[in-house]
Amino acid sequence: MPRFPVTALRSVDLGTPDLDRSVKFYCEVWGLALVTQAAGIVYLRATGSDHHVVALYQSELPEFGAVTFRVADADDLDAIAANAVKEGARLVSSPAPSEAPDGGMVMAVRAPEGGILRFVHDDVGHAPEPRQGDWPERLAHVNLNSTDVDRSAGFYERVLGFQLTDRSKAMAFVRCNSDHHAVVIADAKVNGLNHVAFLMPNLEAVMRGSGRMIDSGFPIAWGVGRHGPGDNVFSYFIDPVGTVIEYTAEVLQVDDSYVVRGPDHWVWPPGRTDQWGIAPPKAEHVKAAQLSVRYAAP
Repeated sequence: MPRFPVTALRSVDLGTPDLDRSVKFYCEVWGLALVTQAAGIVYLRATGSDHHVVALYQSELPEFGAVTFRVADADDLDAIAANAVKEGARLVSSPAPSEAPDGGMVMAVRAPEGGILRFVHDDVGHAPEPRQGDWPERLAHVNLNSTDVDRSAGFYERVLGFQLTDRSKAMAFVRCNSDHHAVVIADAKVNGLNHVAFLMPNLEAVMRGSGRMIDSGFPIAWGVGRHGPGDNVFSYFIDPVGTVIEYTAEVLQVDDSYVVRGPDHWVWPPGRTDQWGIAPPKAEHVKAAQLSVRYAAP
């Protein structure tokens, strides 16, 4: 296994025009728990060891504030910052002790597409909670829309040390550990957030969590199915303010022996959208939601 400077996807910052409603949804329905609130930001954790996986804040429209990654060493913060600037990113904040509740050292850049990428080292964690049947454990991946998929994937590879795992016609899948992907970059006419995926303990948890969502008035937006790249089970939903979120499980684990496959490999028979063939075609309102959340303005 190569050395990855970035070792994990940790959390996302989501702007919402109705903070109270979003907090209530993510805590009472989606399955996260309140950690703390500071400087107008509400921090929510999953059952795993990450301090938080979602940070919610008030915004005029739904927006994607930042994605946070964990790095292996403090020195990696300086190296990533320097490489990012060389590749057209803008340094937002140099490595420094974090004043946020998660602590540690933090550095942030604004990527060429406009999104904020934050990197932390030695951040505060939690003792993992006992596995609970249908609650998220951590983030599985973040899917980002890009007007230039290959350029974006190259940025993650050259600057952050990610590796390309697979390339379909519309998406590039890149990884920073043994998970098949931590970031998916989707071809789109706009840059921004496509969706955020939360890792569930297993297929049973995806199904039971989906049932809880349906009982709470949130129908499945796409799924349930099994993806091609990554081999993961999926069930997509749209949260109360229009952000697309996903329950997923059974993400393929890979190592250096994995052979990258291209668009010619990832082709479904007509009418099929997943391996199982039971997920219906994605509805137009879901496709629109996946393009509606833009990066927060500078």
